[in-house]
Amino acid sequence: MKNTYYDLVTQTFDFPQDGFSLRNNQLLFNEIDLFELIQKYGTPLKITYLPKIGEKIQTARKLFRDAIQRYDYNGKYIYCYCTKSSHFAFVLNEVLENGTQLETSSAFDIDLVWRLYKLGKINKSTTIVNNGYKPKAYVQRIADLINEGFTNVIPVCDNVDELDHLAAHVHVEKCNIGIRMATEEEPNFEFYTSRLGIRQSEVLSFYKDKLANNPKFELKMLHFFVDVGIKDTIYYWSELKRGIKTYCELRKICPTLSALNIGGGMPIRNSLSFEYDYPYMVNEIVRQIKESCDSEGVPEPDIYSEFGKYTVGESGATIFSVIGKKQQNDQEQWYMLDNSLINTLPDSWGIKERFILLPINHWEKEYQRVNIGGISCDNADYYNSEAHINQVYLPVFDDKKDFPLYIGFFHTGAYQESLSGYGGLKHCLLPAPKHILIDRNYYGEFTDWEVFQEQDANSMLRILGYDSPYAS
Repeated sequence: MKNTYYDLVTQTFDFPQDGFSLRNNQLLFNEIDLFELIQKYGTPLKITYLPKIGEKIQTARKLFRDAIQRYDYNGKYIYCYCTKSSHFAFVLNEVLENGTQLETSSAFDIDLVWRLYKLGKINKSTTIVNNGYKPKAYVQRIADLINEGFTNVIPVCDNVDELDHLAAHVHVEKCNIGIRMATEEEPNFEFYTSRLGIRQSEVLSFYKDKLANNPKFELKMLHFFVDVGIKDTIYYWSELKRGIKTYCELRKICPTLSALNIGGGMPIRNSLSFEYDYPYMVNEIVRQIKESCDSEGVPEPDIYSEFGKYTVGESGATIFSVIGKKQQNDQEQWYMLDNSLINTLPDSWGIKERFILLPINHWEKEYQRVNIGGISCDNADYYNSEAHINQVYLPVFDDKKDFPLYIGFFHTGAYQESLSGYGGLKHCLLPAPKHILIDRNYYGEFTDWEVFQEQDANSMLRILGYDSPYAS
């Protein structure tokens, strides 16, 4: 067996594969020459490849369209984008150009909706599903949308009190409403039932007591979401069946109910060994809804989804330079990066999220097992889990003689900037990396431009108040 890094990867995984290939022993990401990009912009570097977003949306649409046709399903499929996964204007532009609807989570999300409307990106018939626990400011902003003529706003009641708050602020004759059903958590979770939504046993009574004879609200949607995502497990199928059962019970007494929202959770690839049968999962979801509705004698609902991470996750990459090596004992070799993993990839630290990790160059060299260390002073600023489970293998290189080793974490496009505070204060006052957008022009050629320069010290000191009177 050969011992180069290239041999390790090709003998362990199917390679090349979608989004990853090699040219001259240097990695290409969606055919993008990353080494060339590094020479132009340096590291650390965040990348967003915009065409991947539209590709994922269209793929999901086709999967549901094929399943609907296969099972002669009478409802429609509506793709909503979960804005909290990435709020950037360039992401929303790409998402909305692909004809999606929107799902919001907070009061400021509604300000974002207004900005999109004023920019002409959406109109007053765009579907906007409002999720989350709703403080007064959130309720007021939702009501403002409805009062201003947005006809497809669907506030989803997370608790029974929200309906009264909405009623006090909504002034139109009639508006849509949804109900979120609380799901049961996985058996090994710390608590039994999700804090989000209304207990399944109370959904029907809530409708009968609060909505059935309420002239202001028209129940349109039943919503549920399995937090661990859409997986081929007994747990997921059990929760789906509970959701469908509740829909059927509600539909029998509520003729306006026409939508079942299955939430988000479609997974993305987090290793080169990732396997997930997307067509099977979508077919099975559609089949189970169809068969249950036929059995109960109720019309099939329109199926809504709120795919966020699935939409944008695979569009992102984060690139670092290995700036030094440390042999701390006979077994542990450390590769030190030029930024902090806690700061740039907070999920890798906070919830032990795995990302695809690959070197950009030196694929022709031998490999060794290493730990990856961020440059902050925090003991938790490290990464050592990949497909090999608690082991990372990277090329051996001489940091005194060889060209620097560059490594990339891939499919990092969802949540990381929001959680780390884009351009804000950073642990150890380490700067946020520059951010590059990559698109293709009319001729299919790559175009790239910088949307965020590497953060300077003054921007952080300003936030910390050193430019204010309090500093003197």
